[in-house]
Amino acid sequence: MANATPLLSQSDLSQPLSLSSSIESETPSVEKVLPSLDEFIEQSIGGFAWAQLLHAILVSLAWLFDGQQTFISIFTDAETTWHCNHLSTEDCNSGSNICLLPKTAWEWDKPAYTFFISEWSLECVSSIIKGLPATSFFMGCLLGGFLLAPVADSSFGRKNMLFLSCLTMSVAALLTVFSTNIWMYSALRFISGIGRASIGASTLVLSTETVGKAWRGQVGTFGFLCCTLGFLSLPAMAYMNRSSSWRLLYVWTSIPAIFYCLLVRFLVCESPRWLFMQGRKEEALATLEKLAPMENNTSLKFLDLYLSGAFLKQEKMKMNLHLSIKMLLEKRWASRRLLAVMVIAFGIGIMYYGMPLGVGNLAYNLYLSVMLNVLAEMPSSLITMFYIGKWSRRSSVLDLTIISGVSSIMCVVVGHGMKELQVGLELISFFCACTVFSVLMIYTLELFPTCVRSLAVAMVRQALMSSGTVSTILIAAGKTNAFLSYGVFGLLILCCGLFVVCLPETNGSSLCDTMEEQEHKEANAC
Repeated sequence: MANATPLLSQSDLSQPLSLSSSIESETPSVEKVLPSLDEFIEQSIGGFAWAQLLHAILVSLAWLFDGQQTFISIFTDAETTWHCNHLSTEDCNSGSNICLLPKTAWEWDKPAYTFFISEWSLECVSSIIKGLPATSFFMGCLLGGFLLAPVADSSFGRKNMLFLSCLTMSVAALLTVFSTNIWMYSALRFISGIGRASIGASTLVLSTETVGKAWRGQVGTFGFLCCTLGFLSLPAMAYMNRSSSWRLLYVWTSIPAIFYCLLVRFLVCESPRWLFMQGRKEEALATLEKLAPMENNTSLKFLDLYLSGAFLKQEKMKMNLHLSIKMLLEKRWASRRLLAVMVIAFGIGIMYYGMPLGVGNLAYNLYLSVMLNVLAEMPSSLITMFYIGKWSRRSSVLDLTIISGVSSIMCVVVGHGMKELQVGLELISFFCACTVFSVLMIYTLELFPTCVRSLAVAMVRQALMSSGTVSTILIAAGKTNAFLSYGVFGLLILCCGLFVVCLPETNGSSLCDTMEEQEHKEANAC
């Protein structure tokens, strides 16, 4: 599993070179036989050492806590059930309007502190107010993404962005425990969403930039699998917590996340590609040796000579906060490509977030519905992990969005009269949405070079977050009209998925570091 291939093998040279003779050679002659920076990195981490595996898993664990905070509102913000008590009049029944009954005529099925709606007596407020905490979280994700999207490509870096984002999300989630009203609760969810905004992009980019192209797709899916595990943990924790305060669920999810942030701070390595682009040569070399120890010390000497030469000056590009944005906007092909991917992401996000958040609209048990959705996402992540290397990116996105959209619309057609079939169609739709979500994120990081990759992935995540905000509104409207939720979900993902025809195929391609390198590679491919 470890990569024993030397960074610069003898076969790369026209004749064997000793270390002393290579150092005495002039720089131009060395550059003629030295591969590009991408090839150097690919040769050093192109295999898959155990250190790379453990590092990728550690980085991807951030998605576990991301998944918990994203879907926790399914249980903490659930509608509370009630029943008529012995003091009720003959007009009280299960179909009565609770807001028209006297307080003495009914009781909650569970203690009032179980859900925030019953604890703060919000049973008669509008659905918009009840959904405010969930909407605030996605609005925070939206704002945080716009504010933090270019930061990871700047001198701040991928690792620091991951640490700061995860810590902000976790601390705000823990402080939620002390909320005294829905406004304070919504404000803290908003802050948590701001922190959460960059976790997915930072994790995906950092984990995939520490492996070669042969393992990029599989490593990229680690995060999606961890997100599924985080989602999977929620029904179990919520069920055990079903008679306790909703605040405990935030305690159980936030404290482990804070401890994880410490592991990121001291154990996670920065991306060697990003370090090279920042001109931090020594740190980049140290990271390469740590992730995939190279046995040929002479190869490192050649690499050091190469990085010290004039050729590096053409490739090194220190990024600042605004340069990556400028580069994306100036290059017409890049801006068109980014727009197309963001439109696709919006449609997928409507389905990916809307389906699990809207299961309460189905005439089915809440805990069982959520568990079935999680069980549908688990095989999606595993299938993507094993087959992403073989799949055509464009065809996969197009086929999966069509199946997901049609299944969602069929949920409305069959109605509540066929509950089992409706839930089955919902699961098929959600399974396809989960799979195409994973494929699209891998596709995105292959479409853009290192200098703007984190920004591009973050902007795609922004499109997903914006659709999450829209989906919460559609879910509230869908309580009275099913088409406004599942019907609209299906139409949007169908229409948005068609934009994939505007994108090039990237399966099996190597990652580029600069915009010019990306253009040169694609020009040669044509």
